[in-house]
Amino acid sequence: MKRITLKLTILAVLFLAMATQVNAQDITGSWKGKLSVQGTEIPLVFDITTTDDGFTSTMDSPSQGATGIPMDETTFVNDTLTIKFTKAGIKYVATLKQTSLSGTFYQSGMEFPLTLTKTEKTLPGDTSLPTSDEELEKLSNWNATNYKYSVEDYFARPKARSFNLSPNGNYMSYREKDENAKNHVYVKNLKTGEIKRVIEEKEELIRGFGWANENRLVYVMDKGGNEDYHLFAVNIDGSNQKELTPFDGVKVNILNGLKEDKDHMIISMNQNNPQIFEPYKINIVTGELKQLYKNEDAANPINSYIFDKDGNLRGFVKMRDGVNMDFYYTVDGENYELKKQLNWKDSFSIASFNYASNNPHEAYVVSNLETDKTQIFLYDLKEDKVIKKLFSHEEYDVSGLSLSRHRGYELDYFSYEGEKKVIVPVSDYAKKLYKKLNNKFPGYNISVADVTDDESKYLFFIQSDKLYGTYYSYDPAKDKFELLYNLMPNLKESDMAEMRPITFKSRDGLTLHGYITLPKEALNGEKVPLIVNPHGGPQGIRDSWGFNPEVQLFASRGYATLQVNFRISGGYGKTFLESGFKQIGRKAMDDVEDGIQYVIDQGWVDKDNIAIYGASHGGYAVLRGLTKTPDLYACGVDYVGVSNIFTFMKTIPPYWKPYLKIIKEIWYDEDVPEEKAIMKEVSPAFQIDKIKKPLFVAQGANDPRVNIDESDQIVKALRAKGFDVPYMVKYNEGHGFAKEENSIALYKAMMGFFAKHLNKNMKQPIKD
Repeated sequence: MKRITLKLTILAVLFLAMATQVNAQDITGSWKGKLSVQGTEIPLVFDITTTDDGFTSTMDSPSQGATGIPMDETTFVNDTLTIKFTKAGIKYVATLKQTSLSGTFYQSGMEFPLTLTKTEKTLPGDTSLPTSDEELEKLSNWNATNYKYSVEDYFARPKARSFNLSPNGNYMSYREKDENAKNHVYVKNLKTGEIKRVIEEKEELIRGFGWANENRLVYVMDKGGNEDYHLFAVNIDGSNQKELTPFDGVKVNILNGLKEDKDHMIISMNQNNPQIFEPYKINIVTGELKQLYKNEDAANPINSYIFDKDGNLRGFVKMRDGVNMDFYYTVDGENYELKKQLNWKDSFSIASFNYASNNPHEAYVVSNLETDKTQIFLYDLKEDKVIKKLFSHEEYDVSGLSLSRHRGYELDYFSYEGEKKVIVPVSDYAKKLYKKLNNKFPGYNISVADVTDDESKYLFFIQSDKLYGTYYSYDPAKDKFELLYNLMPNLKESDMAEMRPITFKSRDGLTLHGYITLPKEALNGEKVPLIVNPHGGPQGIRDSWGFNPEVQLFASRGYATLQVNFRISGGYGKTFLESGFKQIGRKAMDDVEDGIQYVIDQGWVDKDNIAIYGASHGGYAVLRGLTKTPDLYACGVDYVGVSNIFTFMKTIPPYWKPYLKIIKEIWYDEDVPEEKAIMKEVSPAFQIDKIKKPLFVAQGANDPRVNIDESDQIVKALRAKGFDVPYMVKYNEGHGFAKEENSIALYKAMMGFFAKHLNKNMKQPIKD
């Protein structure tokens, strides 16, 4: 109990630091050590700096995701250091001996020996490169401020969001933002109306949360966007809050909730080997772990596990030679037999077992083994044969289905994504329900946000290209809908721009799909500036119809936005996907350029006033566009983008390494001489001389996918040529900015950059 109190108190903290006394020459810097509490080691780091009248310090507790905690008092007199954090009952007193501090850590009446050694604490990347906040603010000032909607209107988090019902429907959880933009988790008793804050968001973001059972929530956090997610749990009254996976450098994935076992769930972790994941059953109250299977062949690891609703491991997919996938299935629960040998490009996945059948080996399977588009089959896994085909579409992959646990696992509907998301009801219950929904919300995307176990209460999420999103509750017994919450009531649908599906041909004859969002000026016949926005991924990802705050912001400033689902995008079948392999930066970019020509031909946009902006692979596409067709674009914005394919592949996170051969099949393989030459040709870092238009770069310093060096090297190379490259780096972010203040700062600077370089008549900033 004392250990838990200590750990929680260390976390409970954000106060202004004060400092006194003298002698900075020996004590300043970073000091690192481990606190041993009842057999558990808690790493601590103190950072000590000087002020005009003494010292100040902060404390990090890395294993608990807490960084930069300001201490109340820091003194150093006669080689004795004293650090205090009064509210938490923390004090550290130690004697300095060269590069070591030896002393005692005091916490709420307890004493622990703690030795710290001096260490170098460095920030990622080249810290001399980022543009100062003052210069970025000047850039932001190029964007006019007399618009109806501000950047904050589009990118501030909703006041409340993420509504979910408890399994029995007695409670509802949701996130609510405070005055400091912290998004805490609350639970409302739906019978009494009582509201309780159960999870407090502090320095680190709550990346996701949900109901584990009627009385307990689980949530995940990482550290500064590094994606090493840890799992936590808490009771609905805020008690018994516990970090369930307190392991440094270990990433947790939630595989299965267990409706039939309320105190457990199935997770996977890379605890034993950072490159591969193994499954565990975890007790969400105590944190007790039971490993369910060993992933021992690191050269040919298991990359996915198949559990049933009772938590039994029924099968798994094992990699072979880095590119092949072997599907294993068990009939007796002990012996796993090889059923299928597949290439990684093939699709064969179990959406769910058919619990309505007397055959325990019957499952709903999504597969494209015999077809170009994925289809849904009823399949006998023991006999390894199709029972019958259930659903398919000529133009699009299909993959979604829904079962009703309450009604004996009746099949309710199939779903797929075409120009918009489509639900195809199957059961009589679903047909009646979706008829009501489509009549009440015609033309909107409708999704089930949550439903109670007995289906007596529903939450529906309603959205469109012009509606940010609203939650409606529905009582089937009363056949009554009620508006629960409008996420962004300030954004009026009538003021938003239409996201219009488009279809056109590529230069080599492929049918391509995408979306154009046009501002009112274009609808009135004016040719407007265009922002081209290639999506990330790139493989298997696609742009979709719905509310997109980026394109709505751009439209509000008079810019059209083009989004092309270029070859290698997902949802259009195997042939279309694979036509983009080994074509990243080449034919995939041709498709984007062909989309630009299409919208120019429609008379919507000004061909001499085009920008390109994207994130991740989209950021790479920005840099590639500025080197491949340097005269096509007026400017570009690269957000966490790859600049050098060689270094990108050398800095991938460890749990991507088993997939390196697959990555090379999608991108390029430098061990093949012809492909190595292509890699150099399509890596913007080697084509710097071709860039002649303005570029703005944004990067999260802790990005595990696209290392900060990808942005550093492009900025450094361009500045060496005399280019003024604004460079925004956030040291508490990863692969994209998740903190509200950082996101808003990015879009303000971006809109200033576009105003400066895209509007040809704009010569001066709006203000100094």
